[in-house]
Amino acid sequence: MDSSSTAKKYLPWLVATALFMEQLDATIVNTAVPSIAASLNVTPLSLKSVVTSYILSLAVGIPVSGWIADRFGTRRVFGSAIALFTFASVLCGLSLNAPMMVAARLLQGIGGALMMPVGRLTIVRTFPKSELLGAMNFVIIPALIGPLLGPTVGGVIVHLVSWRAIFCINVPVGLAALFLVYRYMPDYHGQERRPLDVVGLILFSSGTAILSWLLEIFGEHTLDPMTAGLMLVLSIALLGAYAWHAAQRKYPLLRLSLLRIRTFRISVLGGFLTRLGVGGMPFLLPLLYQVGLGLPAWHSGLLMMPTAAAAMGMKLIAPRVLGTFGYRQVLVVNTVCIGLTIGLFALVGPGTPTAIIIAIGLLQGFFNSLQFSSMNTLAYADVGQKDTSMASTISSSLQQLSMSFGLAAGTLITAWFLGNVPQTNQPMVASALHHAFIALSVLTIASSAVFWALKPNDGESISKGAKRRADEESTSAAQ
Repeated sequence: MDSSSTAKKYLPWLVATALFMEQLDATIVNTAVPSIAASLNVTPLSLKSVVTSYILSLAVGIPVSGWIADRFGTRRVFGSAIALFTFASVLCGLSLNAPMMVAARLLQGIGGALMMPVGRLTIVRTFPKSELLGAMNFVIIPALIGPLLGPTVGGVIVHLVSWRAIFCINVPVGLAALFLVYRYMPDYHGQERRPLDVVGLILFSSGTAILSWLLEIFGEHTLDPMTAGLMLVLSIALLGAYAWHAAQRKYPLLRLSLLRIRTFRISVLGGFLTRLGVGGMPFLLPLLYQVGLGLPAWHSGLLMMPTAAAAMGMKLIAPRVLGTFGYRQVLVVNTVCIGLTIGLFALVGPGTPTAIIIAIGLLQGFFNSLQFSSMNTLAYADVGQKDTSMASTISSSLQQLSMSFGLAAGTLITAWFLGNVPQTNQPMVASALHHAFIALSVLTIASSAVFWALKPNDGESISKGAKRRADEESTSAAQ
């Protein structure tokens, strides 16, 4: 099947189903962290390894996803990734201790590492740039049902049954996705057969793995400063060695020369810095609600719903917003708005009215949705068709790294302010989380400076086409 009308009709549903499964799994786990911690006899903050292990395996596995898709075809790789992700979900539910859970999440991350960038790559290759923003938004809208249902369904399941049951939800969704892959997934291969950069894979994966692990361990205060410093130098040296290695090879694992494309570079760099601030929020907010405010899991899940609901609503108007104001103005202003909403959570305490919490959540979902739509599509504005696989791989790799680092930074700041105080002390946990929100707010606002380098007409090949299609659809609907 090529990029025909049939592929365009069903492909967004297929990719959205896979993203729905990923997002549902992630949000359910975040909501269930306190219950899982109690069951496995560990502290809630120490369970960030369950989340970071998944993100880490994504960061390590995504760089090779483009090569695998080009070699074996998008249909086979995407289907295998969904099957592995579903199987690993079952293993998560059967885990008896934290190490087993981490191992299952690592395996799940391998499936996710292939699923996410290959799905995005297939969308980019199927739709022309004038239709790309609309297709991406359509994919994200159903996928956002995952965060909408995840906290609530996860909270109810944890409250009534057991946290183990939450991982079984992925099974029917995974089977449905496999059916769609068999029927409607386009099978794209690379235009040229390039060898796998094994040395580059070892250098890049080792550097990113050590750096992410270092941030997690340092947050637990189990490393002395000398050892931590040496590990940091080693990780930076490995990543520097990869940059040198990539410049010498004809077919590197990640072709960093694509960063010379200005819009791609700004999108990737700005997205990396922005996600440093946003990355820790899905983990920290359930802790604020359940540990800091003492709310039950189901109540915490309900408070997470407004963010996802607002994000879905924003997807419907994002093409018009970008077409009217342009990528530069939207990204500069919207990044500041995201930082401000993160900072507002520092004001949430036991006496905060529920309506205020919901309002902040709505604002966060609204701005986050517009930000990710903008950054994810701007990356391909000036990238040629033959480079879409590599561009998707680089963008996805740095995206996951930034989310991992953001999570580590958020929990590190929280643990630093909490000190040796027991994590059952609600006022102190809430205070530590408030400090983390303020720090992440400042970091996010500062990241808006990157987008000043954009030009007013950057990304018009995507935004103007999307706005024109939205206007045509509105005219047709009115008639």
